[in-house]
Amino acid sequence: MESANTRHEYEVSRQDLPLSCPTPEQKLWNSHPRVYLPIEETGTAVCPYCSAIYRLVD
Repeated sequence: MESANTRHEYEVSRQDLPLSCPTPEQKLWNSHPRVYLPIEETGTAVCPYCSAIYRLVD
């Protein structure tokens, strides 16, 4: 596991949807309020709190 904010880009699959940040797998999953991010239409999403970038891969 990684500490929160050590990585800023993440790849997620359709199995991970609905996408929330922070994800339950992140070490400090409660570092900011959980937000659900729309990623299905564009394939990318950015968290408004920590600026993490999520990319949808299949």
